Amino acid sequence: MLRILFNIFVILTLNILCHGMTDKATGIDFSNQLNGLDLFGVGVRKKGPIKVYSVGMYASSAAKGILGKLSKKADKAKALASLRSSVKAHPPASFLLKMNFNVGAEKMASAIADLVAPRHNSPKEVDALKTLIFNGVSKKGGASKGTTFQFDCEKHGINVSVDGTKQGNVPSAGLSQAFCDVYMDDKCVSSALRESCLDNCCLP
Repeated sequence: MLRILFNIFVILTLNILCHGMTDKATGIDFSNQLNGLDLFGVGVRKKGPIKVYSVGMYASSAAKGILGKLSKKADKAKALASLRSSVKAHPPASFLLKMNFNVGAEKMASAIADLVAPRHNSPKEVDALKTLIFNGVSKKGGASKGTTFQFDCEKHGINVSVDGTKQGNVPSAGLSQAFCDVYMDDKCVSSALRESCLDNCCLP
């Protein structure tokens, strides 16, 4: 039985590596790799009934190796905790946001900054992140459907890109970790993303 489950897990993993994934809530596709990092899972960010954007998380093979030894069904709490800790302990990790709904530049920048702020103790660094987001998206008038935001959470800071164009870096390890928590902690903004990561990276 264990061998059968393992074989299913391997088949699913190979399918993701070859074809990427689609967020079922929005129909938005994500490629299987981003800058050498593997796609762990995808999910949707909702505000009420509105599906604002889809998000894909890409992380290191070291983090995936840790999760690959755990069973979601046997101990989901441990799997979720390990997902969060392994991604933060083995940077980099990238979060790719793809807009499904039109949002103004100020509103989008503020929305993300407001999520990071309670998780980080430096308002100045959060404001720097907000400025990078705002400057990137205001050039096109707003975050229209199809706009992409890429947040590369590295060991010593976070890089921000809008539509593939790098906007800058905030050199803060704490801010980088806090951004990961927006999507990985127990108060995350997309439970669907965490569930997808477990489904695709853990044993059944």
